[in-house]
Amino acid sequence: MCRAETALPTGALAERITVEVWSWIGSVPLRGLVWQFGGDWPDGDLTEVLRFLDEFSARHWDFRGGRERPDAREPALDPDTAALVLHAASALGMVRPVPPSRPAYAHLVVLGGLAAACVRRVAYAAHLLRTGLRVSGEVAVLGSFRPLSDWERQTLADAGLPADETEVDVLDSAVRRVFEVANPAEQHGVDTGHPHHSWSSRTYRPEGLPPVRVLAAPSSEPHLRRAHTADTQRFWAGHVQLAPGDEVLLVTAPIYVPFQHCDALRTLALPYGSDIETVGVDPTLADLAVLPEQTLSPGRYLQEIRSAIRSMRALHTALTHPA
Repeated sequence: MCRAETALPTGALAERITVEVWSWIGSVPLRGLVWQFGGDWPDGDLTEVLRFLDEFSARHWDFRGGRERPDAREPALDPDTAALVLHAASALGMVRPVPPSRPAYAHLVVLGGLAAACVRRVAYAAHLLRTGLRVSGEVAVLGSFRPLSDWERQTLADAGLPADETEVDVLDSAVRRVFEVANPAEQHGVDTGHPHHSWSSRTYRPEGLPPVRVLAAPSSEPHLRRAHTADTQRFWAGHVQLAPGDEVLLVTAPIYVPFQHCDALRTLALPYGSDIETVGVDPTLADLAVLPEQTLSPGRYLQEIRSAIRSMRALHTALTHPA
């Protein structure tokens, strides 16, 4: 279970997930944010509250407007509101890293993201393994063929790292470097000439550690968008043949833990019966010093609170209207 001051949903049982979604969604910190931005908390069941929060956050906390995260605008917030946002984000489990709760898992999954985050997350996974975490299956490093922005490439260059072209290239370079491997033991994929349709899988076998698979997923809606987090998780589950009861540890950044945890419940726990735990990278570790975490703004936290709301709404829909 992913531990936080306000509990996150975990496990495959619909009743338990529903109770814990209510706990996060109906928490005092989130209610306080809604009030601060001029909203009145709605009456009604969980379906109605999630609908309200989705629509409310779209009006007040969506600073991306369909753009990638680095291109989101930063809102002008007064000091009291900014302080309230940071307090709420902390209470909602989005600020402080929490270590894995178990000594062993079936699989360790590293989620992709912006270039610097990819580097940190792969380094954190290697740190966990080298400090005793046991994995009986594989380490899966999940991404897509999303092109890097100029800002991301410059960040890599400034740190003396390869100026890769795509998210999965950064993940692959990081795996080769931190796991000290040169060439994949197995390699598969389909290059369609379009990044939304293509996929690739490279498996490395570092000495004394579990196999490490770097996977780039295709989009489930290639005519609309690139592959997103749920696409990569679902694509990996089919490749690894995830089994009921498999304990899966996901690694991301603390700010993304709520939304990516709920995506994993929807794409991995519900259909496969796996047990999901999601943790954020600890940015204080020396292993991660090559690309230290940037200071996150109140606007970034509001944006990802919205992401968590949307992910919980999708999870609740999957529970109440299974395909």
